[in-house]
Amino acid sequence: PGTNWSNDPQDIAMMDTGGGIAWAIKTDGTLWAWGSKGSDGSLGQNQAPAQGASVSSPIQIPGTTWEDVSAGNYAMSATKTDGTLWMWGDNSVGQLGLNNEIKYSSPVQVPGTWSMASQNEDAAAGVKTDGTLWIWGANWGGQLGLNQNADGAATVKISSPTQIPGT
Repeated sequence: PGTNWSNDPQDIAMMDTGGGIAWAIKTDGTLWAWGSKGSDGSLGQNQAPAQGASVSSPIQIPGTTWEDVSAGNYAMSATKTDGTLWMWGDNSVGQLGLNNEIKYSSPVQVPGTWSMASQNEDAAAGVKTDGTLWIWGANWGGQLGLNQNADGAATVKISSPTQIPGT
């Protein structure tokens, strides 16, 4: 692995960017991050907020079986080849799906077996391996799809994955 990046695009399995951070999964299953926003934990390096400076070269997130990553502005989600879902970063509205609003600066597993997940600034969605769709986070303007009225001031927050009806 290491940070030796070749000019061969086949070395990169997938990439994503969001909120000042770039992410790459190499074909060897390692996950790498760089950029700003380290103070909210989104670089995944178990750093204290005071240590959360920008990082201008790729640093590896622990593990070697990463498969997919989705970057929000302040929170990240990633799946591994075994179907586990991991999230970290800001969690002020429950967008990490961990049934709390605690900020995490290193990957924490979300219960269940997942085939994919997607993250935006204040909400996340995931599909479990049984084909069911789950959503969590803030419901700004109804983005959670749960038929709940949200006007911004009275935002509904769901801090645990909640199933959207159907498969």
